Amino acid sequence: MKKDVIKVIISAILFAIGLIINFNNQWINNTIFIIAYIIVGLEIVVEAIKNIFKGEVLDEHFLMTVATIGAFGIGEFPEAVAVMLFYQIGEIFQDYAVDKSRKSISDLMNIRPDFANVERNGEIKKVSPEEVKIDEIIIVKPGEKIPLDGCIIEGTSSIDTKALTGESMPQDVQNGNQVLSGCINLTGVIKIKVTKEYGESTVNKILDLVENASNKKSKSENFITKFAKYYTPTVVILALILGIVPPLIIKDATFSEWLYRALSFLVVSCPCALVISIPLSFFGGIGGASKMGILIKGSNYLEGLANTEIMVFDKTGTLTKGIFEVQKVKPVDISEEELLKITAYSENYSNHPIALSVKKAYGKEIDESKIQKTEELAGLGIVSQIENQEVLVGNEKLMKERKIEFTKSNDIGTILYVAVDGNFVGYIVIADKVKEDSAKAINDLKKNNIKQTVMLTGDTKEIGESIAKELELDKVYTGLLPQEKVEKVESLLKEKSKSGKLVFVGDGINDAPVLAISDIGIAMGGLGSDAAIEAADIVLMTDEPSKIVNAIKLSRKTLRIVKENIIFAIFIKILILILSAFGIASMWEAVFADVGVSIIAIINALRLLKVKK
Repeated sequence: MKKDVIKVIISAILFAIGLIINFNNQWINNTIFIIAYIIVGLEIVVEAIKNIFKGEVLDEHFLMTVATIGAFGIGEFPEAVAVMLFYQIGEIFQDYAVDKSRKSISDLMNIRPDFANVERNGEIKKVSPEEVKIDEIIIVKPGEKIPLDGCIIEGTSSIDTKALTGESMPQDVQNGNQVLSGCINLTGVIKIKVTKEYGESTVNKILDLVENASNKKSKSENFITKFAKYYTPTVVILALILGIVPPLIIKDATFSEWLYRALSFLVVSCPCALVISIPLSFFGGIGGASKMGILIKGSNYLEGLANTEIMVFDKTGTLTKGIFEVQKVKPVDISEEELLKITAYSENYSNHPIALSVKKAYGKEIDESKIQKTEELAGLGIVSQIENQEVLVGNEKLMKERKIEFTKSNDIGTILYVAVDGNFVGYIVIADKVKEDSAKAINDLKKNNIKQTVMLTGDTKEIGESIAKELELDKVYTGLLPQEKVEKVESLLKEKSKSGKLVFVGDGINDAPVLAISDIGIAMGGLGSDAAIEAADIVLMTDEPSKIVNAIKLSRKTLRIVKENIIFAIFIKILILILSAFGIASMWEAVFADVGVSIIAIINALRLLKVKK
């Protein structure tokens, strides 16, 4: 790019000298213009000749070459140089814009690890990440990228996840924590046991996704490609007619005058503003989204988001945290701590999320010698012998079956009723918490004219309707099996308009079938989830539902900029084409209609990179 800028500056200086200084010798003046032209235009002319031999005749290089050489032919040396000079300025602007929009994506591409320090036979060896096998131990020092997904087996540190999630706050990790490739280790030395080979690692999945993002074109891009295919040969034929026919049929019309008009017509006709700015707008939109931790697999999905009518959410892990927590401890004739203790001891040998949440709430070490017996009662709960006392922990059915008088809870969630030696001692309420910004996300979606917000869940009617009421969702369907979720989405697809889109948002692990049949599938919190990255069209790298609203706003902004560029470029070009045909517009106006419009459209497209993280 520096080389191109230097060429343009030298050519511009010579061009200015040729215009300002009169050497009283036409040959000297013309030679200055020719040298200026060669500096900026020779590369274009050579490219045009190469393309002709490749069968690519009617491209922008051909149009610029014919127009400028024709201008030399009729003695319009300054105009010939001006066309090439301003065309090259436009190219520099284009390169700058592409580089700038690529940078936001290349920041993400920098997550690619260069090496892995693997521990083999008591020695540390620096190898390519592709060579490391599952269950091998790698060491990551401060400042190094984590090369592969794995579990920390030694050490504590803070890691920078910004490149993956868009979050600037470092994350503290320690022994037992899972870490993902592509993050940067900031403070301590950590040992990691590898859980995925490089080909299956998070970093590789994301890199594949980003590298292929530009393969799926939007309708706007496909339209412009088809438009240019027919538009360019049409205007070339019109330019030929304009240059040849009028001098033959109009009295006193000169060949040079109409050739000049035809050449101006050719300069205007180049569809650069459209061909460059439309893909650049979508590329900029995808780049802007990546800054916010939103990975979009193609510009067709970015475009489709703007027409969202129905937004369908999975519940667990999407609108809720997907982590069961003790919400209430209600003891009867014993303390809260004692109720938690006997429940935790009863649930000690269970790995069910409910049991884990009770043990977490208890927070103390369990003395297994105090547990004499534990038996699971299918569909009811657990009966245990703890310190010679019979402890029952379970649902209403268990209490009724054992004929224990108990106080029924009307709380929303999973209720664990507890009895000791046949006496009711209280209950514990366990529930999945709604995410902090879920309500805001739903409210903002409605403000952005989303017609329906729907939640699908396999949970009970009481829990589903409670969350739907709290978040003010339009519809909720509860007690659904995975196949029933698919059926509900198929039914909802019939409710949207022909141009509208149904977007499904799920955690990407058990929602792959629904993600696949939706118009657009969004994986929420898909970081590290293979199913999310593979099944979804858009992957949100964090667990924030509010990022869906950001993605829709960015999509609409992208489409607005695309439409602005299309309308502006076509209007100016048609206007100058008509003026050129009637001899009102000179080649200077033609240069503006081509290069000027391209630059304005490119600058407009660059607005997409100015996004809030």
